Amino acid sequence: MTCIEQWNQRERGREGRGGEERSSAMASTATSTINIPTASVSKTKTKKKHFVSQKVSVFRAGNPLISVFMWGVNHSVNELNHVPVPVMLLPDDFKANSKIKVTNHLFNKENLPSNFKFKEYCPQVFRNLRERFGIDDMDYQVSLTRSPPYNECESRNGMLFLKSCDGNFVIKQISSEDVADMHGFLSGYHEYIVNCHGNSVLPQFLGMYRLGVDGEETYMLVMRNVFGHRLTVHTKYDLKGSLVSREASDKEKGKELPTLKDVDLLHRCQKLYIDDEQKRLFLEKLKRDVEFLANLKIMDYSLLLGIHDMQRAEQEEELEQHAVSSETENGGNISVNQFITVHSPDAAFSFHSFQKSAGSVDYEPFMDCYAIKSAEGAPQRAVYFMGLIDILTQYDAKKKAAHAAKTVKHGAGAEISTVNPEQYAKRFMDFISNVFAPSSPG
Repeated sequence: MTCIEQWNQRERGREGRGGEERSSAMASTATSTINIPTASVSKTKTKKKHFVSQKVSVFRAGNPLISVFMWGVNHSVNELNHVPVPVMLLPDDFKANSKIKVTNHLFNKENLPSNFKFKEYCPQVFRNLRERFGIDDMDYQVSLTRSPPYNECESRNGMLFLKSCDGNFVIKQISSEDVADMHGFLSGYHEYIVNCHGNSVLPQFLGMYRLGVDGEETYMLVMRNVFGHRLTVHTKYDLKGSLVSREASDKEKGKELPTLKDVDLLHRCQKLYIDDEQKRLFLEKLKRDVEFLANLKIMDYSLLLGIHDMQRAEQEEELEQHAVSSETENGGNISVNQFITVHSPDAAFSFHSFQKSAGSVDYEPFMDCYAIKSAEGAPQRAVYFMGLIDILTQYDAKKKAAHAAKTVKHGAGAEISTVNPEQYAKRFMDFISNVFAPSSPG
């Protein structure tokens, strides 16, 4: 009996048993306009990308939108450094924003448009969240402005999906409706993060911005990268606990790192091997997060799962070191520093990054906060990255209509994704719980 047949049999048995932000969100606003005719405005395997570190004030990117994003983040963090940290956040902080308009801008015109606008939403709230997630504002600023964020993969809907030059953060283009949803969600989210002391697998929301370039407005949401930057992810899944239309397409499977889905995981009989205590703690944390989302009538979220294969990483590292040795023996005379300049995700990581990639398979729990190492004696030595994504979808009239249509098409018992939030949460937890091996290997 295949994994899918076993899953369907268990499910049958179980069934037998039983616009942009709203106007009220704009109460507190800080606005400024700059008119500048000539002057300046104030053994692990690492991923291989070449970036050239640059002065923060240059913001050199191929896309003017990204240059404005870099300029704006740099400006907003600098401005916040001059604003005292409040003793506690007030309701108005969740409605506040800070805006700046730059006109007749001639300095650095090769990279920045002459006229643009930048808006930061709820700056004090996101600063507080960054602090609670252990992210220093200067590190945040440098990660997003030292070198341009890059587009690592194609977006499903034409929206930008970027990664910071050092891989620590992702920058996702969102809609004005998402901005409004975030305003409605942010207060409850912040309270939840405070109460659980940041011990959560929810997305870590770190900043939300609006960019105005060439008369068009673009909205960006910054989050911590679930996969971090130090370990290469060899296998990736997006899991919802549904089996209807939940298999990666042939085109997707042809990619270097495809995003596989629930049916693919069952076909592969993929299991996660972590010790019993780690599994208990993770599932308790996930259950708490999922209950929080269900209480807010949120559904259609996914568990993003990334698997770093330690044995494969070591083999890749050996091949890489052999290639470097061969280059040197053949008269290439390549130095360690030259090798880093060519291959490291950012030149600023320097020799420390090279040492990390040259044999250590450990990870830092504080840095890799979504990661869990496989149990001793597991069939596969691995590091698993697991975090919830896409948590802004509410069960509204549109979702109810989609549920009705899919029920007619696939039948009442089909494992469709558009069920109500309570059903979604229960099915999701049941599916994810069964992804883990029953017990630690003995």
